[in-house]
Amino acid sequence: IAGYKIGAGSPSWLSAHGLATATAPPVEALLGAGADLVGKSKMDEMAWSLLGENVHYGTPVNPRSPGRVPGGSSSGSVVAVAGGMTDFSIGSDTGGSVRVPASNCGVYGIRTSFGAISLKNSVPLAPSFDTAGWFARDPETMRRVGSVLLCDSTPVRQGSPAALAIDAFAVADSAVAEVLQHTILRLKKVFSGLTEVTLSAQGLDNWASAWRIIQAREVWEAHGQWVQEYNPSFGPGIRERFQWASTVDIDQEKEARLLQVDACNDLNKVLEKGSVILVPAVPTVAPQIDEDSSRLEEYRTRTMMLTCAAGLCGLPEITIPAGEVDGCPVGLGVIGPPGSDLALLDLAQRV
Repeated sequence: IAGYKIGAGSPSWLSAHGLATATAPPVEALLGAGADLVGKSKMDEMAWSLLGENVHYGTPVNPRSPGRVPGGSSSGSVVAVAGGMTDFSIGSDTGGSVRVPASNCGVYGIRTSFGAISLKNSVPLAPSFDTAGWFARDPETMRRVGSVLLCDSTPVRQGSPAALAIDAFAVADSAVAEVLQHTILRLKKVFSGLTEVTLSAQGLDNWASAWRIIQAREVWEAHGQWVQEYNPSFGPGIRERFQWASTVDIDQEKEARLLQVDACNDLNKVLEKGSVILVPAVPTVAPQIDEDSSRLEEYRTRTMMLTCAAGLCGLPEITIPAGEVDGCPVGLGVIGPPGSDLALLDLAQRV
């Protein structure tokens, strides 16, 4: 935002950079359409987490599950919406940073198709995966924002069956999968049926591993020089990820890119019918804020097995609130063909 400093959740980044001289295109478009900008929000440091915790600035309180993480990296954005402070808020999604917090806080959230919305004048994480997104409490507001930020949309043919990703549902807790069935039934009626598919012949864990390697290489390419020169004081978790990223070599990336091609071929075969793919947005309810680190790493690993598909192939995915498990909200992820962003927003209204 022109005239403001951007911190990317990091005091080191904030102190190393001056005032912004230009405003990001999505912000300009929304302000031009009549939106009021009421504030900037907290986020995970450098956008490199799915939890929403920030050791420097604190963790925004999850309004729907106090004591549990809001999800991230777009943590403050989702809390502002879930808490009723704003009608909608914008965020970014590289590996689930809109989809996961939307599920954790019981609101709608969309990761748009790669390249559908300009990320000029924003801080990158992994440029070939980074996308813009937003949150709202109702599908009508989601659609209004989409009408400003998005142009044409690939239609989703609702006469064909929706595809239920059985390997993705196998990653989720049984209680989560059960709660999602009500929303799945609504989608089944909209699409005149449901077909079960296996997304990954190689295994979703292998897809997630490939995604992490590519992401790490791109993160280091984007920020490695600054990290080496400035020696920023990153918080726990973020520090270790940057250290690991510095060790990932080009041969690892090449192998991961080959798997990415296979993954996209598999997904495109499912989506060629013009349908959508249904996945759990998250594998379990939001973890407790003081959760054991080993359990948090397990949660992160399982979550990326669900979020990596859309990321690897630049696909849009919307999170639809779908109920509660033990009083905590969970969402259903609906993945569409490339460019079907507005069609997914229309689908959310119908469901």
